[in-house]
Formats: sequence, structure tokens, C-alpha cells
Amino acid sequence: MRQPTATGRMLTDDQAERKAVVPAVKVDWEKGARAAMEKVSGGKLVDIELTRSAGGGPEWDAEVAAADGTAHDVRVDAVTGKVTRSRVKSDQDTDDKAKVADRLKKAKISPQQAATAGTDRKKGTVTAVELDSERGATVWSVDVVTTDDWYKTTFDVDAANGKVLRQKVDRD
Repeated sequence: MRQPTATGRMLTDDQAERKAVVPAVKVDWEKGARAAMEKVSGGKLVDIELTRSAGGGPEWDAEVAAADGTAHDVRVDAVTGKVTRSRVKSDQDTDDKAKVADRLKKAKISPQQAATAGTDRKKGTVTAVELDSERGATVWSVDVVTTDDWYKTTFDVDAANGKVLRQKVDRD
């Protein structure tokens, strides 16, 4: 059954999922990322996203890359902060590793700085940070969820200079 938001509108399935998962988080994205990076020697964060674990609780699903671009899939319990899984991603080839290493070299600002650029524009909870390429630029995509309406706003932040290039509200 759908529930109303603070404004009286009915929640979509995505909003209801956010409402079910976000309040259960005790370990924020930054602490989850730190725990994930500690599992990979010299590791750097490529991606972290709040998901629901197989057991139903919140978890951080992170991708951490070694210096050569080798990606590791690391899961962190978003309540306890404990790493529940850490393994090398098996589906990567030399080109994949080179792309990841190249993006990391181009990123002059940290994921924390990118998250701050997003939350400076929209107060809320960071639920994802991802290093990606958009229209030829290397960007940190930052998802921020607001608890008054459970909308997700994605900010594409230039990874070279920290400027917000795009802001998109997901009203689903």
C-alpha cells in the first residue's frame, strides 16, 4: 500500500523503497567508503551505493580500485559498518582496468568534495557517489535523498574542478 509524503502526495515504489532503507542507516556513505577502501591495499573509491542486502537491511555496495585499476566489489553493512564481502570483480579486462585508472587520475577533487557540492545545493542524505564519464567529462555523480518527499536528486560534479554540471530530480 502506498503511503503519503509530508505534502500529502502518495509515494511511488522508488520513494517507498528509499523511505524503508534510508532511515535504517547508521553508517553514512563516507564511513562505508572508508571501510571498503581499507579492504583494498591503496584502494580508491570508484562507486558506492546504498542498497538493501539479501537479508533486507541496508548495505553499502562499493567498488574500490587498486592503483592499476583492478576493481573490487566490497559490501559494507550500513548498520554495523562491518565489511560483509570483499572480492576482485571477475568480469574486468585490461581495457576496463585502464578506464578506471584513467578516471581516477583525472579526478582532482575527492568524492567527499563532490558530495559536499551536492549537499550544499540540496540538504539530504547521500545515497550514492560514482565516478563516471558524462559528455566527455569525468564526473562524480552524487545522489541526495530528501526525507520530506523521498525524492532523489542527482548532481553531476566535474571531477576536475568541483563545479556542478547538472542537477536532476528523480520524482519516481
